[in-house]
Amino acid sequence: MAKKKVFQYVGNTPIIPISAKILVIFVFLILLSNFMTNFLSIHMSERQKTDLTNQLMVNQLKELYITAGNQYQVYSYSKEKDKCIEAIIKTAKSGFSQKHSSAFAFDKTGKMLFFVCNDPSFTKDIFTDKEVLKKINNEYDARKDQGTIHFDIGRGEFYGVYKYNNDWNCYFVRAESRRDSLIEMYKVIGITGVIILVLTVIFMVLGFYMFNKIFENIKKITNSLYDMQQRQSLEVINIDEAPNDDITYLAASFNALSVSVNNLLNTFKKFVSKDVVNKAYANNPISLEGKQRELTILFSDIKSFTYRTETLGNEIIDVLNVHYNKVIHTVHESTGVIGSIIGDAILAIFGTEMAEAEKSVKSIEAAWEITNVTAELREKMKERRKEIEKKRKLTAAEDRVYKACLLDIGVGIDGGTVFYGNIGSDEHMANTVIGDNVNSASRLEGLTRIYHLPVIVSEYIKKEAESVSKRYKFYEIDTVQVKGKTTGKKIYFPIDTFVEGSVALSEKYEIFEQGLEMYYKGQWTKARKLFKEADLEVCEVFTERMGRKSAPAKWSGIWEMTTK
Repeated sequence: MAKKKVFQYVGNTPIIPISAKILVIFVFLILLSNFMTNFLSIHMSERQKTDLTNQLMVNQLKELYITAGNQYQVYSYSKEKDKCIEAIIKTAKSGFSQKHSSAFAFDKTGKMLFFVCNDPSFTKDIFTDKEVLKKINNEYDARKDQGTIHFDIGRGEFYGVYKYNNDWNCYFVRAESRRDSLIEMYKVIGITGVIILVLTVIFMVLGFYMFNKIFENIKKITNSLYDMQQRQSLEVINIDEAPNDDITYLAASFNALSVSVNNLLNTFKKFVSKDVVNKAYANNPISLEGKQRELTILFSDIKSFTYRTETLGNEIIDVLNVHYNKVIHTVHESTGVIGSIIGDAILAIFGTEMAEAEKSVKSIEAAWEITNVTAELREKMKERRKEIEKKRKLTAAEDRVYKACLLDIGVGIDGGTVFYGNIGSDEHMANTVIGDNVNSASRLEGLTRIYHLPVIVSEYIKKEAESVSKRYKFYEIDTVQVKGKTTGKKIYFPIDTFVEGSVALSEKYEIFEQGLEMYYKGQWTKARKLFKEADLEVCEVFTERMGRKSAPAKWSGIWEMTTK
């Protein structure tokens, strides 16, 4: 018969359970903690009970009784009963410490001489507990004029002490609510809980000191895992100097899975939006769900893409990847999320992971940065052409390819309430954003071609951005009624005041806005003059639109688009 092994083995190395190392110390600390906390809890409860009984049953009733006797002497001379009773009540109130602390006096029939409670809403004219009244009357007949009582007169159980006053011919009572006493007990429990926490901290410190050597390897492993979690990447844990226990075995098993899981995670991050990755990494379920949210939508598209595709053929993919590498990084740097990539267009979402009011400013930041990185790519292409032309001229085919690589983009931004979430099926789903404002962002991007502007935003974006930042100055470009809509919508061009030359550009757009105002009013002669003075490319759109004509009859100032 084979000898049964005490430990599991990996090869010839035994896996020693870590529980065996900490069992003795753990049990000792648990027993010591339970003993100390229970002893302190019982001791403090008994002490609180004794103090409360002495306070309520003796001291305050004695003071009340003496005051009652003195006030009766005053009453004998002054005959002002109400004032004397008020003095007695004042003395009684001075000893109240609980919500339902009460003092009262009643005769042998139960009729109250006075009744005062710390809760002013609680009043009584008759002592309604007939059994208790009968009991203390019997005790009085047996020449026992003081003692303890438990009674119920409408607010739950009370307990207290009484003493018969021969002057007033009444039983004087000082009482407390059982419910208030329970509250006191809960306070004791609370104090005990604090003590338990303090003791727990002490024991934790002791335990940390005692376990430090034992858990040194675990600490290294957990620190490595924590760093991986923060970076959202899996790596191999260094276990070269680790002892041969079961924790090290788990680390070795983790390392075996790390490489393949890390590859899957990196692939996953490239194909889905960042907030979905974060949700999945936090072990939250990904399901078909979504909700209405206030978000900002950025739509970016490459101009003349059909021409570029026809010219470059399959190589357009390489050009797009160079472009997208810069653009997507820019969106992420501005805390945006890539909603989708549709050929030459990118839809980005802002507001899913930032303060709501900042989303429009961040989207404009991203828009200008996207146009800047695209301009940088064009400059590099121009420099490359100059280097080649130092040696030879470009052929017609090369010139066509060169022009196709000079990417130019337009960016449209709008925002508002949209649906944001996952759609599809349980087998395949996509994270997306749906709403009229999404379509509007796409249409605004289309208008950048018409007005020869790199970025166009809606009035929603303008108002929200201006509420949190003074960096961008917005100039109204036109009021447009897009196809499929019945009302006009103002569109704006944002100028970054942090950029050199923004002051001179703003001066031109201020003149442009004056011309736009004349254009709206139908005073096209004045408008043409101001547009000419502004000397902007966008002015040519209005000059061509107006021609040499006057404004048509019933001119509303709204330009109706016939295409999307």
